[in-house]
Amino acid sequence: MGAYLGILFLRAIAPLPLSWIRALGWVLGHVLAVVAKPRRRVAERNLELCFPQWSAAQRRRVARESIVCFAQAWLDRSWLWQSPCAVLQRRLKLHGALHELEGTTPTIIFCPHFYGLDAGAMAIGMNIQRLFTSIYTPVPDKRVDRWMTAGRIRFGEVRMFNRFDGVKANLAGLRAGGILYLLPDMNFGPQESVFVPFYGVQAATVPSLPRFARLGRAKVVPVIPRMTPWGYDVEVFPAWENYPTDDVVADTALMNRRLQGWIDTMPAQYWWVHRRFKTRPAGEPPVY
Repeated sequence: MGAYLGILFLRAIAPLPLSWIRALGWVLGHVLAVVAKPRRRVAERNLELCFPQWSAAQRRRVARESIVCFAQAWLDRSWLWQSPCAVLQRRLKLHGALHELEGTTPTIIFCPHFYGLDAGAMAIGMNIQRLFTSIYTPVPDKRVDRWMTAGRIRFGEVRMFNRFDGVKANLAGLRAGGILYLLPDMNFGPQESVFVPFYGVQAATVPSLPRFARLGRAKVVPVIPRMTPWGYDVEVFPAWENYPTDDVVADTALMNRRLQGWIDTMPAQYWWVHRRFKTRPAGEPPVY
């Protein structure tokens, strides 16, 4: 019932001006920063590990800002997944190396876990006329999962594949000249990961970016969404040259290094509430 009421709430606020939705998100975020103490502490601990040069006060401030951005981005899904195309065209600015997304060359979009990740996918689906596939982790509540999936596929030729269903469908889409929207910068446990540095800390990282690129004979194009007062700025960067190599660990480490450069420009918009360092190398103690 709670999840269904949440969907009704998001449907109800979708027509509101964006400034009102963001104000609601600001309030919700500050409430969550107080009541969701475990997640706030995870964010603060991640920032402590990644930015030891910051003061404790600065880390607490950025952790609170990150939770506010999380809440605002979640409420933004109300209009992202329900409002008319004209509304989205005003609020989503797709720019940069757009030529990288045209044609039929197999293409992997590297979109890290910034809070605007759904806005980035929506902007591309609306503007690029190619087969567009993505991998997602299903939500336990079936009604919420159906609502989220329906919102994500309503523009363009978009197909969503369950993370637990294997890679064949995604590889088939790539080899047919499509785009794969990939978000590989999370901790999915030791079985699927290699340990590479993330801000100088060994982090279990899924090497799916270089592996998909090699198996799909695809180029890698970073897409970085940035939350703005008017919506989202979605920038497409040039394809990485000489990627992947024969060294999957080095390729995964390079992914993390380049991700750090984008995080440094907007640290509050990164998904710090995720326990990025939960999986530790053998013999190392837990960090949370």
